[in-house]
Amino acid sequence: MGLLGNLVWLIFGGLIVGLLYIVGGILLCLTIVGIPFGLQSIKLGAAALTPFGKALVVSRQAGGLKVLFDIAWLLLFGWEIAMAHLTFGLILAITIVGLPFAKQHFKLVPMALMPFNHDLR
Repeated sequence: MGLLGNLVWLIFGGLIVGLLYIVGGILLCLTIVGIPFGLQSIKLGAAALTPFGKALVVSRQAGGLKVLFDIAWLLLFGWEIAMAHLTFGLILAITIVGLPFAKQHFKLVPMALMPFNHDLR
């Protein structure tokens, strides 16, 4: 199910979303201050390319710097990305066929809000 789900996901928008995350991350990495945020954006892009078959894992290493970066991410980028995933998830949840894809969007919401303390494995 994971391979087929990822293939359909990529065809119907996952490839574009993942590449946009990765390009945005590369642009953020051009500045020294943006490197940590750019790396998280690239991580989100990799997660958005193939979300099926992966589980959301909360990092056990909670440091003060990670919390500070998560707050900055949440204020600058995270809430907009999370709202986009939530909106697409709600739209896809209307149909029975879209339910597996809605579930993947909902899985990406916590990671979009606070990526420094979340991973998809």
